[in-house]
Amino acid sequence: MATGSLEKTPSVTQQATAVASGSVTPVSPSSSDDVDEADKMLEAMGYTPVFKREFSSWSSFSFAMSISGVYGSLMSTWIYGLQAGGAAAIMWSWVLGGAGALALALSLAELSSAYPSSGAMYFTLKFLAPEEYVSALCWISGYINLVGTITGSAATEYASSQMLLAAVSIASDFAYTPTTHHVVAVMALLTVVHASVNSLPTVWLNRLASGYVVFHVSVLVGACATLLAQQRAGRHDIAYAFTDFQPSSGWSPPGFAFLFGCLTPAWIMTGADSTARIAEEAKDPARIVPKAIANAATFTYVVGFLFNLVLVLCMGDPLDLINSPSGQPVAQLFFNAMGRVPAIFFTLSGFVVMNLVAIPGLQSGSRTIFAFARDDLLPLSHIWRRISPRSGTPIAAVWLYAALEITVNLLGLASDTAIGAVFNVCTVALNLSYAIPLVCKLRYGRFEPGPWSLGRRTSVVLNVVAVAWNAFMAVIFFLPTRLPVTVENMNYAVVVFFFVVVFSVGFWFTHGRHFYTGPRTTIQPQRGYGVAMIREV
Repeated sequence: MATGSLEKTPSVTQQATAVASGSVTPVSPSSSDDVDEADKMLEAMGYTPVFKREFSSWSSFSFAMSISGVYGSLMSTWIYGLQAGGAAAIMWSWVLGGAGALALALSLAELSSAYPSSGAMYFTLKFLAPEEYVSALCWISGYINLVGTITGSAATEYASSQMLLAAVSIASDFAYTPTTHHVVAVMALLTVVHASVNSLPTVWLNRLASGYVVFHVSVLVGACATLLAQQRAGRHDIAYAFTDFQPSSGWSPPGFAFLFGCLTPAWIMTGADSTARIAEEAKDPARIVPKAIANAATFTYVVGFLFNLVLVLCMGDPLDLINSPSGQPVAQLFFNAMGRVPAIFFTLSGFVVMNLVAIPGLQSGSRTIFAFARDDLLPLSHIWRRISPRSGTPIAAVWLYAALEITVNLLGLASDTAIGAVFNVCTVALNLSYAIPLVCKLRYGRFEPGPWSLGRRTSVVLNVVAVAWNAFMAVIFFLPTRLPVTVENMNYAVVVFFFVVVFSVGFWFTHGRHFYTGPRTTIQPQRGYGVAMIREV
């Protein structure tokens, strides 16, 4: 690691360093004529390019849209708003919770433009925090982020399995009721399939990603049009959607319970930085990646609101959906409104969409493991940072990530309460790992914007809103959703989260502080160091 001033920093090609001795075959840095601007920027930030840059503006946007997967993701999480108070809770929790999630997504997009790397928000701390705090903050936030990423991906795999089995249940006229063992078994099979897809070269992953958004939007529009056409009689009016509140949580005041519905938009939109993790595979990441994040988050917020509205108008009796034998209220809504065959089709479409969430989610997660291993953050890092000469991707990291997903979901065999606690940790853990660099950005003033910027005033406002709202929601997500509290309905997410924080901090003091110095770059960042100054190097 260089220790001189910025003026003494060597040229871009001189800064390139091996990812790990003997463990990776990087793309060899050559003359400036042979290395594109994105690779120059990565080298200037201290890393040798090892991925082929295949992702374009369209495929990056499609990738970002698939991460949210608003159609399938909303189907799998709609129960939160439904139980929180019905129609009004669903709509207002999306308006408020989605706005907070959108502020966070836009804030992360700006950071990803300034510091495009597979390390995403973890890596930005190298530039945003004072040097004496970098190693500890990167270590702790890195592990918290990894836990949030893994549990989020595991929840996606679990929801995919539930959706497939819900379609089977509808096809059998509800004679078949999915069991936890069936859900876990199908989940494991799906995870293996998704890991196999992610073992393909980046060029194929790019081609697959390019088609995600087309299928997704087509299904979304088709489902809304069919619902509105089929459910003409007995459809609720707009006033019902925003005013009918049926509290059943036991909380006082009853209106407080609607906040639990905010888990739906938070869970759907919280993976906004996933696109930042493929920055080293995008052609112009400082521009393409933030635009993809911002556009996808805005699109998800607007379209999610409209989809929620259509579902609420056509949902009939909320209690009928909550007590659905399939365990999937939206699938039950489809059955009630459209009949058996269309319900099977649109539920299976939700299953396909959830697979299109899981595949890029696993790609993003494996790049996180690669980036952490590149910096020696993980045990056996020399294995997980290896790049396959056949595919040009970190195959070992892909299969490790898949194994971790399956391991987390095995908790479902213990109890629904246990697996629910782990899934609830996803949003809180990810948002905390995002808040740390945002707080550093606001506190230390070392941020230098990249080519995609919110503007100074707008940036500060959105950063403050994002940090404040998500800190408030972290407290809400740790509370039990029903009173009085029993062993069965207790929210154990706070216990899991406490363990994660204690582990990451304790592991730092017992292990990490003895060797880990932060991202292993060849530069010593100065105040205000970012993409704009990197281009001047």
